[in-house]
Amino acid sequence: MLSVKDAQEKILAVISPTDLIEESLESTSGKYLGKDIIASMNLPPFDNSSMDGFAVQSKDTISSGRDHPITLRVIDDIPAGKNPNIPITPGSCARIMTGAPIPQGADAVIKYEDTDFNFRDPDSSAPLNVNLYHEVQPGDNIRTSGEDICIGDLVLERKTKLRPQGLGFLASLGYEKVTVHRSPVAAIVSSGDELIPASIPLTPGKTRDSNSYTLRALTEETGTRSLNLGIVPDEKTLIKEALDEAVDAKVDLIISSAGVSVGAFDYVRHVVIENGSLDFWKVNVRPGKPLAFGSYRGIPFFGLPGNPVSAFVSFELFVRPVLLKLIGAASLFRPVQSIILEDEIQSDGRESYLRGIAVLENGIWKAKLTGHQGSGNLHSLIKANTLLILPSGVKSLPAGSQVSCWFI
Repeated sequence: MLSVKDAQEKILAVISPTDLIEESLESTSGKYLGKDIIASMNLPPFDNSSMDGFAVQSKDTISSGRDHPITLRVIDDIPAGKNPNIPITPGSCARIMTGAPIPQGADAVIKYEDTDFNFRDPDSSAPLNVNLYHEVQPGDNIRTSGEDICIGDLVLERKTKLRPQGLGFLASLGYEKVTVHRSPVAAIVSSGDELIPASIPLTPGKTRDSNSYTLRALTEETGTRSLNLGIVPDEKTLIKEALDEAVDAKVDLIISSAGVSVGAFDYVRHVVIENGSLDFWKVNVRPGKPLAFGSYRGIPFFGLPGNPVSAFVSFELFVRPVLLKLIGAASLFRPVQSIILEDEIQSDGRESYLRGIAVLENGIWKAKLTGHQGSGNLHSLIKANTLLILPSGVKSLPAGSQVSCWFI
């Protein structure tokens, strides 16, 4: 059997990121940059006040205090957005608002609270004179030009995920559009005569389709759009029609659950082979040992197991990294966390991903199993917030052992 790592490497080796496009800043949240962003200006672009107060020459404040205030003439009033043109000279100052440019001659700002002026009403006028009760040093309460970033600095690297704070920063640099990877589209299909939609009453022998809902949601979590091909019966003609619909829609990936094993009615496998190629692997993993990967008419194709938990775990291990590579992400796998077992755990020697409930106690992560680990038990996956990773070759670990896990 292939190891999980070997299977991942084989799959990722044939996947390339989607093409680069320019998109407006408003529509790129959660996407990954296709090019480095280099600052074309300083931020802040000019020296400005970090306080509401008075712009002063710091030497004028030496030895000032409550018992011996120093009085300065107020010669200007500088709101945010105004470019001051009256220089500050010895013995003078200007009322200044947060974010307003520092006038020529001033080298510090003294905040209102350290003066006898504390009128903050919107219509309040600047005083003719102000008494200072505190000494300030050069640079106090001033945000200098380039303090945050300087022209020519690397702001965001290629493959960086655009988070809300990054979008705000790019806007402050004047970017209206950025280069990102085009959002891929993945087609989702569930196969099997036994499957019915969630809205249909159950009859003997039938099962409601859950995989398409799970796989679509997992797909869209990565920023990939999904195309729902619905439930396809075990009939070659109908299966081919569904997969051809995905090709016509120019999807980047096809994800199927069930129908690719060696059963008498597993027709998805035959249709893919007849119209492309299919590698059918046994992967040393639990749950989800059977995995099919190939291409249908040039489009990468995944055949995941039909059992709900197996489909979920197989997606996390093999499909999620592909979707993240398609959108240009730097990191393709969930971060690994160490955790202490509160239960004894057992498996069959395959690399196992067991459903657990993790809690943080006194700074230490601990986890219990959610219950029976059968690959059809979707409720145990609902209760889980972590997948506990039992390494290949290990069949049991006692309570108190440390293992790796993925938070889900």
